[in-house]
Amino acid sequence: MEFIAKSINDLNHISKQLIEQFGSAKVILFNGEMGSGKTTLIKQICKNLGVTENTSSPTFSIVNEYKTDDNQSIYHFDFYRIEHEQEAMDFGYEDYFYSNAFCFIEWAEKIPNLIPENHIVVSIKIDEANNRIISIAS
Repeated sequence: MEFIAKSINDLNHISKQLIEQFGSAKVILFNGEMGSGKTTLIKQICKNLGVTENTSSPTFSIVNEYKTDDNQSIYHFDFYRIEHEQEAMDFGYEDYFYSNAFCFIEWAEKIPNLIPENHIVVSIKIDEANNRIISIAS
């Protein structure tokens, strides 16, 4: 399934459709080059899942926890700065990935051996008109 975001205004509708496509999967990988809009899309998904607090990229903290309006946790990971999978193991990634809470992961290619089997991949590419082409696959 593929969506085209011509502006940030398109993300509300697209994120709602993505949430429907997640099904029972709770671990969602976001792939895309630096600046493609991964964090921006995650912010909109969190908003549509009921997060009212400010969301931001956890580049320096590796993981941010957000609470939905019904007190559910959502974890947002950014593995860009890690050098080895061991760093994710050291902070107890499995406590998050297997918690049955949504885990939104940026730069998952840094931890390929740690990703649970049941996951969804959301990919973002930028076309020649600077639109975001967003696709989803399991």
